[in-house]
Amino acid sequence: MGKKLVAYFSASGVTKKAAERLAKAADADLFEITPAVPYTSADLDWMDKKSRSSLEMKDPDSRPEIANKCENMADYDLVFLGFPIWWYVAPTIIDTFLESYDFSGKTIVPFATSGSSGLGRTVEVLKPLCSDTTKWDAGRMVNGISDEALANWAKSF
Repeated sequence: MGKKLVAYFSASGVTKKAAERLAKAADADLFEITPAVPYTSADLDWMDKKSRSSLEMKDPDSRPEIANKCENMADYDLVFLGFPIWWYVAPTIIDTFLESYDFSGKTIVPFATSGSSGLGRTVEVLKPLCSDTTKWDAGRMVNGISDEALANWAKSF
C-alpha cells in the first residue's frame, strides 16, 4: 500500500482530535477540510431549521466552498475521510471535497463522530460522487475508541 492520507472536516473539534489520533496510528499525512466560511455556533444549531447547517443538509445540491486544497492528492492510494454525522449522513462539505479530486483507483475509508447516531447511509450517499474505480470501505464510528483499537483498525488497511 502506498501513501496514506487522513482528510477530515471538523466543526467543533471532536472529529479533529479523532483524525489526529488516526493519522498517528496509521502513519498517515493529515489534511483538514476547511470551509471558506467558518461555521459559527449559530450555524451549527440543528434545532434552528433556518441555521446554515440545517439549510445545507436539506438541500442535496448544497456544496459549501472549501478554503484549501490538498495539492498532492495524486500521491495517496488510501484516504481515511473523517467527518461528524449530520442528519444521519456526512455534511455536504464532504460532497464538495469528493467532487474536487479524482479518486479513481484509490481506497476511501470513512470514519465519523456523532453524539448519537451511526454512519447510517453515508457510504451509499457518498459513493456515487466518485469514480466507479474508487474502492470504498464500510468505515466506522470512532467515538470513544481506544488508541489500541484505533491503531489495530488503521493497520488493517
